[in-house]
Amino acid sequence: MQSELTKILNIKYPIIQAPMFLVSNVAMVREAMKAGIAGCIPALNYRTLEGLREAIKELKVAKVEGGAFGFNLIVNKSNVKYKGQLEVLCEEGCDFIITSLGSPEETIKQAHASGIKVFCDVTDLKFAKKVEQLGADAAIAVNNEAGGHRGNLSPEELTNLLSKTLSIPVISAGGVGCRADIDKMFGYGAQGVSVGSPFIASVEAGVTDDYKQACVDYGAKDIIMTERISGTPCTVINTPYVQKIGTKATWIENLLNKNKSLKKWVKMIRFSIGMKATENAAKKATYKTVWVAGPSIEHTKEIRPVKAIVSDLIGTS
Repeated sequence: MQSELTKILNIKYPIIQAPMFLVSNVAMVREAMKAGIAGCIPALNYRTLEGLREAIKELKVAKVEGGAFGFNLIVNKSNVKYKGQLEVLCEEGCDFIITSLGSPEETIKQAHASGIKVFCDVTDLKFAKKVEQLGADAAIAVNNEAGGHRGNLSPEELTNLLSKTLSIPVISAGGVGCRADIDKMFGYGAQGVSVGSPFIASVEAGVTDDYKQACVDYGAKDIIMTERISGTPCTVINTPYVQKIGTKATWIENLLNKNKSLKKWVKMIRFSIGMKATENAAKKATYKTVWVAGPSIEHTKEIRPVKAIVSDLIGTS
């Protein structure tokens, strides 16, 4: 399973354990590295810059040959901690940064100066070309089977399009829950895959057992889109609570979004409220559950250690 991604990160298998808000943690990434893949954590999982700094130090100590670790940065104005997070990552060091939701230009500049690789989330060819021109080391092709905020194109369409056009490696994100899915993505031209949802139901994941069990009990047919978390369509499990509150933005949110001078602030407030709701669902046992996940939970049959999940993905279990 050698590829451009395994060469870039010096990992054994071309898999990134995708960064998941409030799910990914040091314990998960530590086990991912031991299993020969890369692990990634959203910088926003840490309330303080010191917390982020401590996590980096822990992962540097835990790093083993054949594994790698990185962090995800939201690089648009909704993340007021962005500049501080980038500074800490560059000061402490990590193997890679994944950028999302904004221009990666400054991240690429500073990260490369510190010897850190930068992979950029993209959902279309236009933005993929832009990040390539800015110097990205790889493009993460977020397709319409990804969990959370997803793209509009199918894995085949997006991966084929980008791999035939770009000179940098393409990492397919979304729709991978087993070895056969990985082989399929490589057949489309991918040099690696980013896998998230199957790891929610891991022993090491820092979320409630209810959330983990939901990934076991529900399947691909139970994944729907909602605008109620961040104002941007996001995939969640169709629980009774989600059915109750609906999936569309409220009329007042739609009205305010049409006002150019207020739109930015409305999005920031909506993002903040949505992230708090997601945190409550992930960390507390409550009937008000908004569990983010993708259709690849179809392959999740029980709660297991990260090591076992990786074994399934690479086909050695």
